[in-house]
Amino acid sequence: MEISIAPLNLLAIAPQIVVSVTALVVLLVGLFLPEEHRGRIAWPSLAGVLIAAGLLYYLWDRNDLTLSAMLRTDGYSLFLNLIILIAAALAILFSVDYAGRVRLPRTEYYSLLLLSTTGMMLMTAAVNLITLFLALEMLSIALYVLVGLNRAEQRSGEAAIKYLVLGAFSSGFLLYGMALVYGQVGSMALDDVRVHLLSTGSQSPVLLWLGLGLMLIGFGFKVALVPFHMWTPDVYQGAPTSVTAFMSAGTKVAGFAALGRVTLVAFSGLQNVWIWVLAVLAALTMTIGNLAALRQTNLKRMLAYSSIAHAGYVLVGLTAANRTGLDAVFFYLFIYAFMNTGAFAVLIAAHRLGSSPVAGENLDDLAGLAEHRPWLAAAMALLMFSLTGVPPLAGFLGKLYLFSAAVEAGLIWLAILGVLNSVVSAYYYLRVVVTMYMRDKKGAEVVPAPLCPALQLGIAVAAIATVFWGLWPASILNLVTITTRSFFGG
Repeated sequence: MEISIAPLNLLAIAPQIVVSVTALVVLLVGLFLPEEHRGRIAWPSLAGVLIAAGLLYYLWDRNDLTLSAMLRTDGYSLFLNLIILIAAALAILFSVDYAGRVRLPRTEYYSLLLLSTTGMMLMTAAVNLITLFLALEMLSIALYVLVGLNRAEQRSGEAAIKYLVLGAFSSGFLLYGMALVYGQVGSMALDDVRVHLLSTGSQSPVLLWLGLGLMLIGFGFKVALVPFHMWTPDVYQGAPTSVTAFMSAGTKVAGFAALGRVTLVAFSGLQNVWIWVLAVLAALTMTIGNLAALRQTNLKRMLAYSSIAHAGYVLVGLTAANRTGLDAVFFYLFIYAFMNTGAFAVLIAAHRLGSSPVAGENLDDLAGLAEHRPWLAAAMALLMFSLTGVPPLAGFLGKLYLFSAAVEAGLIWLAILGVLNSVVSAYYYLRVVVTMYMRDKKGAEVVPAPLCPALQLGIAVAAIATVFWGLWPASILNLVTITTRSFFGG
């Protein structure tokens, strides 16, 4: 009996291959470099990310490629992969000086960062539940290690253990939900699940409902939706700040990419049900995230609760379940990658200016920053205003599109709640600005320390992008519109 094997179209995952090969090359090269030269590994790591981004551009007009019906390179995955690569590139720039200063093992650090990036990119392209789960585990395992990589800091190890235990628990929910779907449909392909639901109509088996519910729990953990968010503040605080910056954007993009394919493609036949489940989760996530952030004085914990609230905002757009909503989700994830990673980069800079191991983490550490580092304070102020949703910055447009999509879908109450939550968030974001500009630094006189040029470049890129795409959003919005039109078959 002759066995025929279909040829693999590796072009479909060429960007992922480049990033993963770069990770392996970095790991191998690092073995032969002396410790004092391992900081240079950042540059080939960044080069691999930029080459992968160039391949995205090359594939844009050749999209809708598939790899053994397991992965699909379409506009949906290409655009989200662009965001992930932006987050990875910024994280590498932030790490050039920071990784050596806090004594992270740089060879392992950059390799794991790239492997996690690969998992995120594969997750956006997964059209089969098996590949989706494998990609999720790839990004998660690398992040578990990255979170605990600062062996000199006890909180880092504690955060890694908590992330590992709760992450494994959520993966169990996700895998069990997938098993229930497979038991009913007999296939792991998202398209097969959709066809099965269309054939059964309103008589959808209970196993599919249970399977979807369990998978929502797993995805909810990854993107930090309430009530699956309890790990977020401790992990964000304990992890190295550059890792926190990366995972705050990257995991959200990967998680929402998978959640979007599962709900809008596989379970589109149950849309009238899951819309209300997601609407309730969005309302809880926005509200609890913002209220919890109000009382935080530790900036990493404040930004952790802020990221929870922003996950709720993004979920508003996904809940709309229309093209306008997906447009808004894509645009918001794009600008959020700049806003949030940039804010964490300022904390890295503040750490450089301080003398204690936790310098830059507390609100008081930013007091008087406008006097000693005016450009750094201005960048942080722009990012805080944008996260609040102050016009004409990109964060304002992002929230406007999200809430407009909810109104278009008839979820007016959810849009109103989103606006009210944005007003609440203004308190803790603007408190940072007030501290920088209106409070003097206590203690000894601050001696400005030199900042790494790569860190300065990363912060400048984040701040400029926030302003640029607030004033001239057409370039990204046109790309987003083309992407979502092809996703919905329009």
